[in-house]
Amino acid sequence: MFPEDLKEQQIVRREKAQELKNKGVEPFGQKFVRTHNSKQIFDLYDQDDHDTLEQKNITVTVAGRIILKRGQGKAGFMNIQDRDGQIQIYVRQDMIGEGQYDIFKQADLGDIVGISGVLFRTKTNALTIKASRFTHLTKALRPLPDKFHGLQDKEEARRRRYVDLMVNEEARRVAFMRPKIIREIQKYFDSKGFIEVETPVLHGILGGANARPFVTHHNALDMDFYLRIATELPLKRLIVGGMEAVYEIGRLFRNEGMDAKHNPEFTTIEAYLAYADMTDMMDLVEDCLSTVTYETLGTYEITFNEQKIQMQKPWKRWHMVDAIKELSGVDFWIQYTLAEATKLAKDHDIHVEKHYSVGHIVEAFFDKYVEPAIVQPTMVYGHPIEISPLAKKNAEDSRYTDRFELFIMSSEYANAFSELNDPIDQRERFENQLKEKALGNDEATEMDVDFVESLEYGMPPTGGLGIGIDRFVMLLTNTPNIRDVILFPHLKHR
Repeated sequence: MFPEDLKEQQIVRREKAQELKNKGVEPFGQKFVRTHNSKQIFDLYDQDDHDTLEQKNITVTVAGRIILKRGQGKAGFMNIQDRDGQIQIYVRQDMIGEGQYDIFKQADLGDIVGISGVLFRTKTNALTIKASRFTHLTKALRPLPDKFHGLQDKEEARRRRYVDLMVNEEARRVAFMRPKIIREIQKYFDSKGFIEVETPVLHGILGGANARPFVTHHNALDMDFYLRIATELPLKRLIVGGMEAVYEIGRLFRNEGMDAKHNPEFTTIEAYLAYADMTDMMDLVEDCLSTVTYETLGTYEITFNEQKIQMQKPWKRWHMVDAIKELSGVDFWIQYTLAEATKLAKDHDIHVEKHYSVGHIVEAFFDKYVEPAIVQPTMVYGHPIEISPLAKKNAEDSRYTDRFELFIMSSEYANAFSELNDPIDQRERFENQLKEKALGNDEATEMDVDFVESLEYGMPPTGGLGIGIDRFVMLLTNTPNIRDVILFPHLKHR
């Protein structure tokens, strides 16, 4: 008996699975040894014409999912899809025998099969395998979505990514491009002498960024932990320890809103280089991302949301205060009091929170006037000290820090700075963050006494950077939603 809620097609497929068993064929198969995949066949033999293939008499064994099936009587065609693409199969009863041909006729779209046969070209010149053996491997008990429409509901495609990958060529392209991009980033940092390391995901203290955390509890220690919001502080401890050039590619977790640019867990690379500063980090980010773009796409010009983006360096470098002055007319080089800055904000319809200082108001002006206007790669530097608790003060103007963010198409892609290595200043910054937390800033960091103590042993002048890998993959694959570059994004319940 079948479950009551099965649809007609599912019942039919279960009956077919039983028929296979009755014929002595295991519906869910055994190991199958392949000699080629579809890409290898096209790479090796796509230049060969009909006569050349006939002379060579090349036998191949492949396996994949039936994506297309047509024909009747005693011969038929099907397309099977493996990891790298599709290949056409020609099946004839007199070639494979009545028993195997009967199994072929009963096969459904979505079934997984193995084929051995000889390569030839059809009358329409399609490179095809003429089957000499047909092996049933796995019965699909659910039908594939309509091949012309696929999974039309985006949410359903993200929820059932395994089906999306079967029927959506774009989903497959992005899924295979993502690891290539990450490998190129690793290759780049390895080539510059950086050491790849791993640091804890569970943090006892909230730090390294301004963000709301996920909180969990460790029973054996009877302690609350945060899922890390950044890898920054452990990596800087390694610089103190003398590792000098380190990086980590890993998942971060932030318990915040979700939209086209934000997922609660996401992937970044953070890197730290001893004896360097913000300018070195600018050079590193610019060189890394332009190099990776070229290595993965073969060009520096990309298209994102119908906008041409030039990734070839050099990129524009723009002080935050100069950018605000140019686009809003307000000059924050002037030493405004908090009352004066608050009035300026209100005059420009900018909301001021209870915990805001002048620096927060500067950031709010940037968010309103500058960020939406940036299209081409632009490194904005000189962030206010109040919003940069881990960055070094600027030597000429202590209100601002030696920090920059990379923006492309109004989105942030990287954040970097000359790292604060003064333990006395660092303790004061942490204390100011605690005051902000008391005033209602849920994203303020906590006091990390151990990190301050590590700085007291002496950290060399250091440059640090963080790059959002998901957003960079979005950019290089022209994918406007972060959920479509993450194989298993988080979604609301159905």
